Amino acid sequence: MPELTITRVFDAPRELVYAAWTEPDRLASWLGPQGFAAAAVTLDPRPGGRWRACIRSPEGEELWMSGAYRETSAPERLVFTFAWDDPGVETLVTVTFADLGGKTEMTFTQTGFPTAAERDDHQAGWNSSFADLTGFIRGEDDR
Repeated sequence: MPELTITRVFDAPRELVYAAWTEPDRLASWLGPQGFAAAAVTLDPRPGGRWRACIRSPEGEELWMSGAYRETSAPERLVFTFAWDDPGVETLVTVTFADLGGKTEMTFTQTGFPTAAERDDHQAGWNSSFADLTGFIRGEDDR
């Protein structure tokens, strides 16, 4: 099955990058491709906890996604399932946060795609989201 791996380095401590994934207001600030807005985010970041989010396209289309947390090891690692409400194919996401002396290397891996085309769609969306995450981290780190 096709797999997606994206690695980014953020100029911020890993506690902040981890919090950007596990606190609803922070996640809502960057989730979704550029031009999309997070309309709703609920998180229960503990093993067995559920998450759900809605992103809204510039045209107003709402796309809902959800999953369950399998592992939460702050601030080193998150493992959770991911599925769009439609068509609902469930994938597994693993995000690791490595401390690089004040910077953070985030490695994002998503597995379980039924096709390479679906993987490629997610790659474009996540890369765009992570560009927003970079901007969010810069703003948070300046506080």
